[in-house]
Amino acid sequence: MNSNNSRRFSEVAPVVSLIIACFNASSTLSDAIISVLTQGRGDVELIVIDGQSTDRTIDVIRRYDAQIDYWISELDNGIYHAWNKGVRVARGSYICFLGADDILLPGALDAYARQIAMSPEAEFLSSRVRYGEGEHAPIIGLPWRWKQFRRYMTTAHVGSMHRRSLFDRVGLYDESFMITGDYELLLRAGHTLKTAFLNVITVQMGVGGISSGRSNRVFLETADAKRRHSGLPAWIVTVDRWRATLGFRLRGLLSR
Repeated sequence: MNSNNSRRFSEVAPVVSLIIACFNASSTLSDAIISVLTQGRGDVELIVIDGQSTDRTIDVIRRYDAQIDYWISELDNGIYHAWNKGVRVARGSYICFLGADDILLPGALDAYARQIAMSPEAEFLSSRVRYGEGEHAPIIGLPWRWKQFRRYMTTAHVGSMHRRSLFDRVGLYDESFMITGDYELLLRAGHTLKTAFLNVITVQMGVGGISSGRSNRVFLETADAKRRHSGLPAWIVTVDRWRATLGFRLRGLLSR
């Protein structure tokens, strides 16, 4: 296990803890870290949780050792295990997750700070996200509405803000999920979840990630989360799953 056990503690706790989980991400991690550091905010702590990478990821982390508040490199059981490690050491009032191949766009944290000030009761604040590079890349992320959310993951999770009290209320991520644990946690919060939405693009999301090429598992895990927490009849959950599966396969055929 490699770790940085010296933390840049200050008398005032950070407002935001930004967690980057990574594994063999040496080609993209530096850009993700720089996108956080160049936000220019002194009220943010940066936490990096590495899954014992075998490439040069640790070299990248050590390059920014003076700017990273906490990092560790050890075997884990997937991204939600890594995120839970980060949440346990985080000191911020709000917790944000960024992928190792994602970029936090300029001004993103300032925009969130303004929204937090306007919506201090919100437990979950989300925004819009650009999926990939270029001006024609798809834009994802809608305001959270329980009626829609309990059937589909309508919000963009990457770069979103979770008030620490949300984890105190509903618990940490369920590590039995490999891909859709973020959806499961927000479903677990239920219709009482207090939310806010920024109609601003705050993140450029890397194309790929843990769900890439694993569509069947995505649909299975989504259905499992909905059976547990959505309150929907089982037949609707099943119909939604098969509709998503068929739609995915049809789009694949049409794109050939």
